[in-house]
Amino acid sequence: MATFRLPANSKIGEGRSWPAPVGAPRTRRFRIYRWNPDDGQKPRLDTFTLDLDRCGPMVLDALIQIKNEIDSTLTFRRSCREGVCGSCAMNIDGANHLACTTFIDSIPGAVRVYPLNAMAVVKDLVVDQTHLFAQYRAIKPWLQTETPPPSDRERLQSQEERARIDGYWECILCFCCTGACPSWWWNKERYLGPAVLLNAWRWIAESRDESTEERLDALHDPFRLYRCHTIMNCTETCPKGLNPGRAIAHIKQAIARRAI
Repeated sequence: MATFRLPANSKIGEGRSWPAPVGAPRTRRFRIYRWNPDDGQKPRLDTFTLDLDRCGPMVLDALIQIKNEIDSTLTFRRSCREGVCGSCAMNIDGANHLACTTFIDSIPGAVRVYPLNAMAVVKDLVVDQTHLFAQYRAIKPWLQTETPPPSDRERLQSQEERARIDGYWECILCFCCTGACPSWWWNKERYLGPAVLLNAWRWIAESRDESTEERLDALHDPFRLYRCHTIMNCTETCPKGLNPGRAIAHIKQAIARRAI
């Protein structure tokens, strides 16, 4: 699994420490990355010790309790709390996960929480996703057609055609896979990364889409697609159990078939 990489030119120091509540029989330490660009301080690790009997079972529950009861300046993204929105993606215990679906008890020892790997940090656990979504827009992730739709019904597809996008449409764009990809770390300005390429295949495989050739032409590039070296961190870390590596292989195969 991919391990956390520090933002460029940063060193993590030791931050504040909050002790366990008095008399708490079952506690756990949380070591959380903190950095505020407005205070002029270097990144640090703050330590919070929580009473697990007063905390929900997930890492996100712990973060919410810390923010509500101990340090209101702790900054992180979250929304659905159900593993659907992808907002709370972060590096937990050395691998990328959704905090809302990661059980505290699944992690031995202190729970280490950092931002997603190799991404610019906005504050604390929040990363800048501007470049990620610019790459996502570049693949035109919507249905493209030239023929007019039927006048009396939606565009139809068979059950077999619909099944072709299973395992791809479920992506929630949490970017855990992209943050875990060394090829993206090294070539992020040009390589699209596993999350975007998985979504690209979702539209190439879509039977109702009429821009397959144009989509393949746009991806047939030494960097956009072929920087993938099948390291497979992406598939291992996906919180939805998807396989971006397989999607990338399908795109390569589709391009190769055109050349035969």
